[in-house]
Order: sequence, then C-alpha cells, then structure tokens
Amino acid sequence: MNPIHNTRPTAAQRRALLRSRIQKGELVIAPGVFEMVSATMADRMGFDALYMTGYGTVASYLGLPDAGLASYADMVNRVQQFASITTTPMICDADTGFGGLLNVMHTVRGYEAAGACAIQLEDQEFPKKCGHMLGRRVIPAQQMADKIRVAVESRSDPNFLIIARTDARTTLGLDEAMRRAEMYARAGADLLFIESPESVQEMAKITRAFDLPLVANMVEGGRTPVLTHEELKSLGYGLAIFPATAFLAAGAAFEGVYNSLKADGSSTKTQVPLYEFQRFSQLMGFDWVSEFDQAHAQKD
Repeated sequence: MNPIHNTRPTAAQRRALLRSRIQKGELVIAPGVFEMVSATMADRMGFDALYMTGYGTVASYLGLPDAGLASYADMVNRVQQFASITTTPMICDADTGFGGLLNVMHTVRGYEAAGACAIQLEDQEFPKKCGHMLGRRVIPAQQMADKIRVAVESRSDPNFLIIARTDARTTLGLDEAMRRAEMYARAGADLLFIESPESVQEMAKITRAFDLPLVANMVEGGRTPVLTHEELKSLGYGLAIFPATAFLAAGAAFEGVYNSLKADGSSTKTQVPLYEFQRFSQLMGFDWVSEFDQAHAQKD
C-alpha cells in the first residue's frame, strides 16, 4: 500500500461493512494477525475480517505470555498500527477492558478512535489468562453485564461491534456460561463468545440457544474441536476466528530455519519454504518507494 496516496475505506465505512456482513447471517472467517507482516499479508487475501489476537500480539510485541501483562497503552498502540496499514475490518481483543467501568469506557473509545471495527471484552478476573488454559477465574456476571452496558454507551459509532466473551465454561460449566451469555445479550452485546466448549455437542447446544451471532474460537491444540467451514456453518456460528494458526505456522518455520542455520552454518540446505525476496519487498512497499524516488528525483 502506498501510504502517501491512501484511498482506502474509512474506519466508519469498514465498521458498516462488517456489521452488514455479520447481520446477513453468513459465516465470517477472520484469521489471526499478530504483527505488521501478518497484518499486511492477510489484508491482501480478501477476508471479510481480520482478528487481532491478544495471545499473538502480546507474544510478538512484548515477548511475554498472554497473562494480563500487556497494558491498555500497549494494546491500543497495536490496534492503531494494524488499522493504519489495512483495509479489511479489524476485530480487536481488549481482554477485560483493562480495569473497571471507567477503564472500559476509556478502552472502547480508544480502540474505536484507533480504527478497530469491533472490540472483544471478557469476564475473566484480572490478571487474565489464555482462554484455553485451566484455572481461569471469572468476575460476577452482573459486573460483566455492567461492563457491556458501559461499552455500548461509550461507542460513538453504532456500527462499532461489542463482542461479549465469557470464560465460565471451563471452571463453572456450560450452563453457567450460557446463563452469563444471556445476561450479556440483554446488556446490549452485538455478538456472544462462549469460550472453550469441549465438544461438537456443546457447540450445537450453544448455537441453538441464542438469536445473536455467535463466535467460534478455532485454536489448533486448544480445548475446542477445530471444525471445517461447512461444520461451523451448519452449526449456525456467525463468526469464526483462527487466532493461532498463523503464529503457530510462523513458529514452526522459524524453528526449522534456525535449526538448519545452526547445524549447517548456512541457509543452503534448509527445507523450509521461503517467500521470494522480490515479492516480499513488494509486499512491504518498496515498489512505491522507488516510484516516489523517481517522481522526486532532482533534475540536473
């Protein structure tokens, strides 16, 4: 993308587009992006939405686990950077809202101003943990319902989507998770996200119970079965996020390349597929840099 001659859709246009796609009732697929190269590449693929994964973003930005260590300032910085280089609507993880009700108001306004099209808020206690880990604790359901109500009141664009996630399934059981989701729906959430159901039967029970669009979190190696597109669609999910797929693939590639370099002292024997250098340079925008230099070259 040429950052100087930028004709991409506005954030308001992208939010309206995402809401329209969700409301159509078709399954929206959102791959996880976690740093600027992944965001740039996924943005060119024609997806209906991108998902800024908290796990991957914290790992790539801070080199730390997704355990409540990233601050609001850390994450809103990433939202702004991702949104500044992409044209695809971006769904952004905001953990617990980084505190109480006042923090939630500040977070919603900050994420919206930074260019997010949807914000995901969860009912874990602080410090939070990855949604597929054991030992997660949740706040009282009414406290989370109040957070969702404040989030809805705080947005300036009605097309800015509020995703309410509950992590109650693992510790308190599916029925409690569904009870909480119903409370969050009444508080005004646009989408419901019941984290880590543990079977297809549980997923089907969830989708039968609610009229609002539901989020499926497809984490390879996580607690929820990873289903095909047709299976997710037939169950009735409205949004499927794949937060980990790209960074797990990248991690495997990194390990393979570095092992080869360590063993051979060169890249000549690596078996890891490599992106062609010229294509990668074009992806990063060196073509428009050359055009800019030529257009502004000094004449003798």
